Amino acid sequence: MPSPFPGMDPYLESYEWTSVHHSLSAQIARQLAPKVRPKYIVRLAERFVVEVSNDLELSRANIYPDVGVAEAKAMYQVETASERPLRLATFMPAKVPHVTIEIRHVVDGALVTAIEIISPTNKRGEGYRQYLEKRELVLASETHLLEIDLLSMGRRVPMRDPLPDAPYFVFLSRVEKRPYLDVWPVQLDEPLPTVPVPLLPDDPDVSLDLQLALTTMYDELGFDLSVDYRQPPEIPLEGKTAVWAAELLQKEIGRLGD
Repeated sequence: MPSPFPGMDPYLESYEWTSVHHSLSAQIARQLAPKVRPKYIVRLAERFVVEVSNDLELSRANIYPDVGVAEAKAMYQVETASERPLRLATFMPAKVPHVTIEIRHVVDGALVTAIEIISPTNKRGEGYRQYLEKRELVLASETHLLEIDLLSMGRRVPMRDPLPDAPYFVFLSRVEKRPYLDVWPVQLDEPLPTVPVPLLPDDPDVSLDLQLALTTMYDELGFDLSVDYRQPPEIPLEGKTAVWAAELLQKEIGRLGD
């Protein structure tokens, strides 16, 4: 079953995001590779973002193995109350995988265009700072940068001019037009855009159909089997958007029940 939403599916902004991020990156690479060959190659480059979460919502079972907890209880039985240590959770850095889609020149391997699908770790805390450092290096280079932000929460990339009110954005920074960016605001009730992907100056842009990439990823991996549209999304919708989404899902659930 396809997603009931015409564009970005807000239910994918959830625990499924890691799968979405990696699978959507692969779909984009598959779509672009035949369009840019034989002069260019498309590759997925994985790096790790170090994140320290300050929002611990962990039970004791999440933090410590069951065996360790059992041993601790047995030890406490023979100790006096004054000798018992407190066991409290601390903030631990976590290495979160992040994939960048790279278009490189075949002859010398030069990075021509970088495509980033923004992840939650890129939009908060230390991960945001790390992403901005990487972004600044790209913007100071001769590499085009295409950023795809399909997350309604978190900090956006820094802009001199204010962004319009929209849950999702696509940003294209062409080398020859910096500091100006082409920006596509995307509302929840509209499909993702088809955007140009720039190459070297002598070559024309190629097109990237983001909606096709998202739809193909959703269908091939069967996200309809893991998403429960009868429950509200993890990232709550508000106002007219929430009303529109509720009506859309009610119709879809009613259709499936017929």
